Amino acid sequence: MATPKIFITGATGYIGGDTLHVLYEKHPDWNYAALVRTEQKAEPVKNAFPKVRIVIGNLDDADILEKEAAAADVVIQTDTADASDNEPAARAIAKGLAQHTKQKPGFWLHTGGTGILAWEDMRDMDNRLGTHSDRTYNDWAGVQDLTSLPSDAFHRNIDELVLEAGRNGGQGGGIRTAIVCPPTIFGRGRGPSNARSRQAYEMAKFILKEKYVPIIGKGETLWNNVHVHDLSELFVLLAEAAVSGKRNDDEELWGEKGYFLTDAAEHKWADLARKMGEKAVELGLVKTDGGAKLEEKKLAKQEALDRAGFEAVSWGLNSRGKAERGNKTVGWVPNKGKIEDYVEEILKDEKERLDQE
Repeated sequence: MATPKIFITGATGYIGGDTLHVLYEKHPDWNYAALVRTEQKAEPVKNAFPKVRIVIGNLDDADILEKEAAAADVVIQTDTADASDNEPAARAIAKGLAQHTKQKPGFWLHTGGTGILAWEDMRDMDNRLGTHSDRTYNDWAGVQDLTSLPSDAFHRNIDELVLEAGRNGGQGGGIRTAIVCPPTIFGRGRGPSNARSRQAYEMAKFILKEKYVPIIGKGETLWNNVHVHDLSELFVLLAEAAVSGKRNDDEELWGEKGYFLTDAAEHKWADLARKMGEKAVELGLVKTDGGAKLEEKKLAKQEALDRAGFEAVSWGLNSRGKAERGNKTVGWVPNKGKIEDYVEEILKDEKERLDQE
């Protein structure tokens, strides 16, 4: 392949900024184009990555997305807040990639999210919130369970569009797709704009502000986690596999089976909240009489929504998976540890942000 052309959305975001940071350092000779909403938001991207071509636009600009997808060898769609739920954007990217040929395919690395695995809890939140679930998904031995989730599952409508676009390479045989499905992400991002994740960070913020440990329902729910640097490494490995030209027809990488969970570890939300509470007191970030433990309080669904948004409700949901496909296909091995190892860092970062508000 000639010099690879990469089109990335979400370069000002948490995942996209970190992924572009690694790609740009590792492959400075590649051609990069980044979708950015405004000239003002583009400034830090330009400063951090001077060789990147800035494309001013957003996910509602179908003509821009189609044009850039048609021109790119690899589309990396990482703006999770929008990418995993924006149907017109997905259709525009698919339309652009469809202009590629079987001999010179276009690759689409789409970011989903493991909120999709919480579909059973979300169907019946009033009864299931905070309760344990044994259901665990596997992206290798049970990939068909992931690619055939119910149509009302969170993000599922976009998953279906991506999977359909990549099924048998699309109508002209020139599309290769991979869905990357991250769980709770933690760690300091290395991108130029947003270095912060949400779920666990909103929990830290809640504890620092409200000065108690929030427990949703019975406090038995489990969720996977991964460091943002480990997640970015998978995007890099997949991009490298795409541009190599040697694995264009690898059915374990692309299309129907190209669904990548990215867990490195699993946490219980209630235990993570307790650990954050203990560490907040230990660090002096929250003052208690004589250094006593923070009180635990039940947090009901509506109160969670009112106080901290959907992230708080997610602390009462289960999302459990086993990531094997990344390792078996491109040798992905997460090595940055588990979220509990970063509680102090998360709390200190949130305290600094609160002090600046």
